[in-house]
Amino acid sequence: MLGPTPLSTPNRPNRGRLLSRMLPLAVLGLLAAAFMVAGGTRYLTLSALAQHREALTGFIAHAGLIAPLCFIGVYAGLTALSVPGAAVMSIAAGFLFGVWSGTLYASIGATIGATIVFAAARAGFGNIVDRAGPRMRSLEAGFRADAFSYLLTLRLIPIFPFWLVNLVAAFARLRLRTYIAATFIGILPGCLVFVSIGGGLDQVIAAGGSANISLALRPGIWLPMLGLACLTLLPVAYRHLRQ
Repeated sequence: MLGPTPLSTPNRPNRGRLLSRMLPLAVLGLLAAAFMVAGGTRYLTLSALAQHREALTGFIAHAGLIAPLCFIGVYAGLTALSVPGAAVMSIAAGFLFGVWSGTLYASIGATIGATIVFAAARAGFGNIVDRAGPRMRSLEAGFRADAFSYLLTLRLIPIFPFWLVNLVAAFARLRLRTYIAATFIGILPGCLVFVSIGGGLDQVIAAGGSANISLALRPGIWLPMLGLACLTLLPVAYRHLRQ
């Protein structure tokens, strides 16, 4: 007499692969949640930056090359977690390292962090596009047709949030080198503006000033702020040109 036929489980291997592919994104999500719950964002403020200025500058003066490497690592980690604070970190780069070195360090950190998100999302999305309908595949093909220019535009003109662009690029399965190059070049102008604000802020505080509304009257502050205003208006101008 034949025994009961065991239940067929053809989907279990597929589910296992799906879970393993989604693991990197899940880890990033859990770390981001832990960072927020622990109150890590309280350190990502201008007041906290000014309060710890002496300790930070002292560390940079004695740490040598370790200091920029630590800063890049922290910036990359925060970007990978997609937590608020990129603007403050860029300002901190100018505050601590000066405009040109700070712009370089901030851009490298942001690019590394964005690449981590991109790699995790691309592993998680896997072959979703292949299973999607023809319209989704055509959109993906259109994005990849001129991927560098399209991604560069999205970085230069912040129409969409930074983290969302990372996910869309992963969904479209861009080449890694294309993604890195377009991201690094595209974020340079924005980084320069925020880092310049930090450089001007450091000069004011070093001269004995305080972080108040009078800072807006100093050229080292209002000139970068003017550049920031222009960056803010770029998406509006882009939409009008598209129309």
